[in-house]
Amino acid sequence: MFGYLTGFDRDVFDQFERIRREMDVMFGGGGGDPLGIRSVAAGTYPAINVGASPKQVDVYMFTAGMDPKSLDISLQQNLLTVSGKREIELPEGAQVYRRERFKGSFKRVITLPEDVDPDGVDAAYRDGVLHITVQRKKELQPRKIEVK
Repeated sequence: MFGYLTGFDRDVFDQFERIRREMDVMFGGGGGDPLGIRSVAAGTYPAINVGASPKQVDVYMFTAGMDPKSLDISLQQNLLTVSGKREIELPEGAQVYRRERFKGSFKRVITLPEDVDPDGVDAAYRDGVLHITVQRKKELQPRKIEVK
C-alpha cells in the first residue's frame, strides 16, 4: 500500500525530529512561563522531582536502564550537578523504526536552597530511580524557642 516509502531513508525522520526540537526551543523556550505543567522542555533527560523539608532536600532522578557507577554527582555551593551517559545497545543488524529513549551524554544542574550542607549528601539508586538526599545545615534549621 505504501510501497513508495520502502526506499525512504530513516535519517530523514531523525532530521524532522531535530527540526521540531529546534523550533520548540525557538518558539517555546525563550523565557516566561514554561509550556504546560513541565518545568523543562519535553524530552529533557532525566526527568526529576525535587522536594524539601526543614531538615533536607530530596532529589529524585528517573534514570531507568543506567549503570549507577556511570553517574557523576557533585555539589558546589548550592548547585547540584548530575551527569552521565546512557548507552542503548541494539542487536547486530537491527533496524530502528522509532527511537524515543534518550541515548548519549546528559548533564542536569539543579539550584538548591542556600542552606544545604555540602558534607551531608547521600545518593542511592534503586529500580531505575536515583535518590539524592542533601541535608540542610543544622545551625540554619528552624528551632523551637521555649518561653520561660
